[in-house]
Amino acid sequence: MPNDERMLETMPQGRLGLIATESCIGLAEKVDSYLTVWREKRNHQHKSEAGFVDYAKDSYIIRPYTPRFGTGEAKCVINQSVRGYDLYIMVDVTNYSLTYSVSGHENHMSPDDHWADLKRIIAAIGGKARRITVILPFLYESRQHRRTARESLDCPLALKELVSIGVDNIITFDAHDPRVVNAIPLNGFENVMPSYQFMKGILKNVKDLKIDSDHLMIISPDEGATSRAIYLASVLGVDMGMFYKRRDYSKVVNGRNPIVAHEFLGSDINGKDVMIIDDMISSGESMIDTARELKKRGAGRIFVVATFGLFTNGWESFDKAHEEGLIYRVVTTNLCYQTEEMLSKDYYINCDMSKYIAYIIDALNHDVSISDLLDPSDRIHNAVTRYNEETGNNR
Repeated sequence: MPNDERMLETMPQGRLGLIATESCIGLAEKVDSYLTVWREKRNHQHKSEAGFVDYAKDSYIIRPYTPRFGTGEAKCVINQSVRGYDLYIMVDVTNYSLTYSVSGHENHMSPDDHWADLKRIIAAIGGKARRITVILPFLYESRQHRRTARESLDCPLALKELVSIGVDNIITFDAHDPRVVNAIPLNGFENVMPSYQFMKGILKNVKDLKIDSDHLMIISPDEGATSRAIYLASVLGVDMGMFYKRRDYSKVVNGRNPIVAHEFLGSDINGKDVMIIDDMISSGESMIDTARELKKRGAGRIFVVATFGLFTNGWESFDKAHEEGLIYRVVTTNLCYQTEEMLSKDYYINCDMSKYIAYIIDALNHDVSISDLLDPSDRIHNAVTRYNEETGNNR
């Protein structure tokens, strides 16, 4: 059980409620199971006092009801009181599997639809909750975080909108650019990194990994992912390299300037295992191109590691890359929608984030610091030490 000593010394900031939309219900149920077990076993001497009413429950999940009219318009109804609750709303804006009807036609829910449902939930709460925290694993419109031409600033605008309608805190994972927090400098915004869960998943599934500068290297596929690669390389004590993309800015293909070439900056990678780390895999073209360039330079096994596995163009290109020996493992989290096809791949490693989210919610409900949760360096060191002792790979 997590940090019981700290929890026993503090009062919860209202009754805990976990509002989960259909887009995120699977992940929320896993989070809920951890919370119910921890709180049932937690021996509070003040359990009978008013501040601990409904502290231990069979479930903290509150299911919002969002029916739609024939036009596709919707509303939200919450069929229980949430007055005085400390609410955590979980929404996966990338879940395209959900559908609704518009004049008899089936529509798949887009990120905009999920975003609208989130605002409907907040509107249904009606200011009655003690505190509202929104958990957006994939930060809505995170790739539209800065302006380079006469264009919309969707992510900063979305954050300001949440704050304006009563949201106190926002929790997201591996934001495309965490500096977007500057849009709401006076409100809570936590950007949580899954670095420990990545290493935990890889070490559990790969038993012959040598974690030192002679055998392993962390690679950033572009300049935007450099900070992620630097952090993990520093914690593991290995070298880091990066690619930068030369683009043709005279053309626009599928909404972006096509890549002309990948240029590499870093030390010799010949014979080394490599982890390419980024925030998301969208179509996956960039990751596969990076893997191909690394193989040209003599890289050994290549791990493609990303927080969000979106795979918007399907798995065909990854299957081919794996068969060709370009990619050894693909590693992502369960923070976004996962298909059965994805989970069935023998080269795919799924990193479960539910326990981590439960830790964060439990701590925030008691208003205790989460600094130790946000910096996983000690946990990564401990995991690597155990791995080396079990496998003998440090010899």
